[in-house]
Amino acid sequence: MTDQATMLRILVEERREGEIEAQTIGNLNLDVGKNTRVIAVTSGKGGVGKTNLAVNLAIGLQMWGRKVLLIDADVGMANVNVLMGCLTNKSLLDLLDDEVELKDVVENGLKGVKYISGVAKIEKTLNLNRADQKKIHEKLSRCSEIADTIIIDTGAGLGRQVIEFVLAAQEVLLVTTPEPTALADAYAVIKAYSKYTDKRGIQLIVNRIRDEAECWEVAERLNQTTKKFLNFTINCLGYVYEDRAVIDAVKNQEPFLLKKPNSPAARCVTEIIKSLLTGEDMESVSKGWQGFLDRLLGH
Repeated sequence: MTDQATMLRILVEERREGEIEAQTIGNLNLDVGKNTRVIAVTSGKGGVGKTNLAVNLAIGLQMWGRKVLLIDADVGMANVNVLMGCLTNKSLLDLLDDEVELKDVVENGLKGVKYISGVAKIEKTLNLNRADQKKIHEKLSRCSEIADTIIIDTGAGLGRQVIEFVLAAQEVLLVTTPEPTALADAYAVIKAYSKYTDKRGIQLIVNRIRDEAECWEVAERLNQTTKKFLNFTINCLGYVYEDRAVIDAVKNQEPFLLKKPNSPAARCVTEIIKSLLTGEDMESVSKGWQGFLDRLLGH
């Protein structure tokens, strides 16, 4: 019987052919102020809750007194505005217009969060050349005039644009779930990151866990692989419970941190925000009554 560790190694091997080479990656420089914090939220694969987490982190940080700008850099699959229930007039790609300035694409989101919408039509992003990307990046350099915390919701995977945003950020939050495919793709991101930079600003968030122990088991399995093949380990920043409140909030186009602030998932995000602000380890979060029901049904 194949164990999970063996399955993870097999999946990692299958993804090696899809990894991009270091020399193809340009140097994106957001050129933000020294007092501006830049956090990229990324994932190895889609469907792990990356964008939902980015939106709720942005709102939570704003509520804790930060001036937040959320950039939807998931071109082709953008939905930050959808999760916030906000209408968008312009998008990131409008910065290609010489007449459009950064302030023209910044929208007002929930709880005072500013955001820049991405592009939901992938065909509009396929023809972007290096000159187009440079023009967008140059205009983004003024983001520090708007916010002291910039959260970038990258696309999933190892595309050029994803890696450039990841490398340009001071901090990287890598979102995964306990599924073997998600872990294998997360490892691919860590490998690419370690190949292109000596920085160690990448941290893990495990989403959709059943209990706290599962988070640390996932982190340990991943670190066994990174330590063996990459000679370094990744810090686990925290976890978010599998929670019906998240599904309900998405259906209502409202962040679960606002719709159900006392839900297990929302309390997890609050603790992650505390860790980001204080540098301390995440405090354990009890599932409360839901945890009791889960254990009852389990028995």
